[in-house]
Amino acid sequence: MPNTVPTPTSVETSQHSLKIRIRYCEIDGQGRVHNSQYLNYFEQGRVEMLRSFGISYKELEKTGLMLVVKTMHVDFHSPAEFDEELELITTLHHCYGARIHHGYRLMRTVSEHEAETKISLVVTGHSSIACVDRTGRVRRLPRELQLFRDEATGEV
Repeated sequence: MPNTVPTPTSVETSQHSLKIRIRYCEIDGQGRVHNSQYLNYFEQGRVEMLRSFGISYKELEKTGLMLVVKTMHVDFHSPAEFDEELELITTLHHCYGARIHHGYRLMRTVSEHEAETKISLVVTGHSSIACVDRTGRVRRLPRELQLFRDEATGEV
């Protein structure tokens, strides 16, 4: 088998944007988003990214397959507060075999003047997601999720 670099063949874009409004129930005693909430935002980003590709996570689970978090990393840059509207950019880095790798950037846009805007990072992160069956056994991603394939052979 030739040694080639996998390239995207079934998805035009590898990024998805999602607006997130901070709800009061997500705030801690200091009036800021509780650190655990960022993992929920990342999950929202992954699910909505799949939906934008025409893939329903709910339908995937009906086939007996699940996508579970293997690793998750979060870097905190600045706090977010109640009622702020933030933008989450979820990036698909790799999707092959039994794993999907994502990156995340949660940002706020601040208008300082009419013609000037400033982007401020709230958190960044990355994750590795594994495909498993109902018994927890690792399974190859279904073909529709194998978004990065070898162009010459079609193999993942």
